[in-house]
Amino acid sequence: MKTVADFNFNNKKALIRVDFNVPLDEKFNVTDVNRIEAAKPTIDKILSEGGSVILMSHLGRPKGKQDQYSLKHIVETTSKVLGVEVHFASDCIGDVAQKAAASLQKGQVLLLENLRFYAEEEAGDVSFAKELASLGDIYVNDAFGTAHRAHASTTIIAQFFPNDKCFGLLLAKEIESLNKVLTHSVKPVTAVLGGSKVSSKITVIENILDKVDHMIIGGGMTFTFIKALGGHIGNSICEDDKLDLAIEILHQAKQKNVHIHIPVDVVAANAFSNDATTQIVDVREIPDGWQGLDAGPQSLENFKKIILESKTILWNGPLGVFEMENFAKGTIQLGEYIAESTKNGAFSLVGGGDSVAAVKQFQLEDKMSYVSTGGGAMLEMLEGRILPGIQAILD
Repeated sequence: MKTVADFNFNNKKALIRVDFNVPLDEKFNVTDVNRIEAAKPTIDKILSEGGSVILMSHLGRPKGKQDQYSLKHIVETTSKVLGVEVHFASDCIGDVAQKAAASLQKGQVLLLENLRFYAEEEAGDVSFAKELASLGDIYVNDAFGTAHRAHASTTIIAQFFPNDKCFGLLLAKEIESLNKVLTHSVKPVTAVLGGSKVSSKITVIENILDKVDHMIIGGGMTFTFIKALGGHIGNSICEDDKLDLAIEILHQAKQKNVHIHIPVDVVAANAFSNDATTQIVDVREIPDGWQGLDAGPQSLENFKKIILESKTILWNGPLGVFEMENFAKGTIQLGEYIAESTKNGAFSLVGGGDSVAAVKQFQLEDKMSYVSTGGGAMLEMLEGRILPGIQAILD
């Protein structure tokens, strides 16, 4: 696996696909710099060797050229995070981009305008990719968040750099961390899968059953399993068309000697509201008009024992509606158990939008071995797929 560590960038222009799809407030201020910070080690390495950097990214889902999605809004913040002045090209192809790239000196950074201002980017257009490729000497993909898309800048472009393409340090770390869970894990391995729908996790579950010893199922998915097993779930969220699938998953797990753990009690509420009346009930006996919104205390005790005995932990999805303070305890406690297990030497990987949001919100991020930057990309890797953006570098 070639990374930037395998190249010397002296006098070279590195064309880097980054994921600077960062959130902006109504005044176009960047409200979360994590993705920019994540790309900094790769950029620093190239600049320190006397190279220059051309950054390509998308922002949002523009329909054509729309000012609110211009990457000019993030130039100042990117300069601050990188500690070097970032020059901006008001286009990503054509004369403007060509001139800006040609005049780039050693140690300088250029940010191109939003790639998605052109429909050709998402269409994976070859001539668009070729125009982008003409701007640099070495192609670096450091955007895990878009590695599952066969777009011009993430996949198609690589063919124009047969011997001069590599992974950035961030993308390499993502691949390495996922491989630690999927192929080089230390047993016992525990996967915690939460979130609301079994349907969105089914391929993940099927793919990792061969790789784990324990699987903790939490969040809204719980109730599809409980109902399938004959329990009464009140008004809890449930995918009625997936009841047979839930039983099939339990059957497959038993055959593969994987222990599946489902909450035994829940914090139930009489409305989907932080101010609702709550009670702790048996997960199989939720009264009509009530819905389970968080894992209960006995469930958490059960999960704690499993997590603390694990050597490899994958966490994808919260245990409850953590956005509401009264239903966040399960997710917080789970995070603290994983943090404790990590401190004791386990390898923990957290991925997926909600789990990542939770570890950040509850200040647990630094206590995990690795927090993934790509939601959809990570899910597809967990499903056993080869991501096009990764394959393009390996080819």
